[in-house]
Amino acid sequence: IVLTHSLDIHMGGSSGHAISFPAVPLFVNDEPNMANVVSACVHDESTINIADAYHAEGFDFSGTRRFDRQTGYRTRSILTVPLKDHHNEIIGVLQLINATDGGGIREFSHADRQLAESLASQAAVAMSNKRLIDEQRELFDAFIKLMADAIDEKSPYTGGHCKRVPALTMMIADACEKAEKGELKGFSMTDSDRYELGIAGWLHDVGKVTTPEYVVDKATKLETIYDRIDAIETRFEVIRRDAIIDALQDRIERLQEALNNEPDTDYPDIDEQLEQTLAQLEADRDFIRRCNIGGEYMDEAQQQRVREIACYRWNNPHGVCAPLLSDDEISNLTVAKGTLTEEERQIINNHMAVTIKMLERLPFPRHLARVPEYAGAHHERMDGTGYPRGLTREQMSLPARMMAVADIFEALSASDRPYKTGKPLSECLRILGLMKLDNHIDPDIFDAFIRYKVYLRYAEKFLPKCQIDEVDHALIPGYEE
Repeated sequence: IVLTHSLDIHMGGSSGHAISFPAVPLFVNDEPNMANVVSACVHDESTINIADAYHAEGFDFSGTRRFDRQTGYRTRSILTVPLKDHHNEIIGVLQLINATDGGGIREFSHADRQLAESLASQAAVAMSNKRLIDEQRELFDAFIKLMADAIDEKSPYTGGHCKRVPALTMMIADACEKAEKGELKGFSMTDSDRYELGIAGWLHDVGKVTTPEYVVDKATKLETIYDRIDAIETRFEVIRRDAIIDALQDRIERLQEALNNEPDTDYPDIDEQLEQTLAQLEADRDFIRRCNIGGEYMDEAQQQRVREIACYRWNNPHGVCAPLLSDDEISNLTVAKGTLTEEERQIINNHMAVTIKMLERLPFPRHLARVPEYAGAHHERMDGTGYPRGLTREQMSLPARMMAVADIFEALSASDRPYKTGKPLSECLRILGLMKLDNHIDPDIFDAFIRYKVYLRYAEKFLPKCQIDEVDHALIPGYEE
């Protein structure tokens, strides 16, 4: 901090102006810089009291003289005091220039020195506390982001989600502050409010740290520790070979029956039946492969076909004639949307209860007290049909509702899910509009999201260009200018 009332100079600190003076080098040519009074104070760890800078010996005040010539100032008495923290380490220097007494400039007295050293001690305590608070905050922020990174790293298909949601949440908060009607009119957030919401965004999925990786990372319907489609492919191959063997055995039996007669080597019925069987097996195998990938929707007819294929019989390695598909495999392959069974979806959904439990156990300071509420409500719906607590719009704070919209839009627009490609921006907004009409998301936040083009700001930063298409607000369900 540089402060000189007579010259109206105030730099650093709360002034809003950067210090334009060059930094003081503590070493010159790898040797302690004892020519500069500030550097000498640091190296000697002691107070230096100079009566007149222009007549002081042992120090280089050429820079001081140059400053005086440029400003018309006259530097005389200088008191330079080291600031020591609780470890007795130098963390700064307090320098006072030109002691005054009734308007005249005088030398700093012994009493002045004692008072300055006392003030320097208090300043050092304040600086140490501020530095400690800043370092603790930096450590806290880094640890939170480390947790988010760990969760993102659990799956290549949701990597980046924990980073994108807080970024989008803050973009939505910016838009809500601009709103001029509805519940959002007059809404504003302090820097402390924004920091709290940002922390909640980074921690919104912290409960996933307990979710089994095979569920988080389930790229196909049959995947557990490995993709079981390979085992089913093997069973199809066994059935195929058994069909060929059966056809050959039929031929052998007919040849044996015709040993005493002119043999008929043409067996159209056997060949035709075998060809049909092999073609059907290949078609069914291809169908099961496609079902395993998962998708946006699987209709009842497709699910029924899986059940019918499951009735095929095959001879397993133990000599037992078994169904082609087990009950568990049928359950997985008939998942209507995505790759998760209902049981696995419950495991995924449980991450919210775990998130809330984990965050509520943390002793957040007052300015972060609402983090558990914000982070724990992003799967709630305005009509009370969400989870884990079934909260309604009236029971949720605005920031919690913002995060719910952010989480949904990030998932809709994500291009790294194993069972779907990235949707065009217009399609994401169409689905989001339908969710507003279904009373799943906050209508005022949705309107601000569209009106202030939060979607475009987010897309330009996080989505590939191929997903960013033209958006016509008039075609978005539930939105009115």
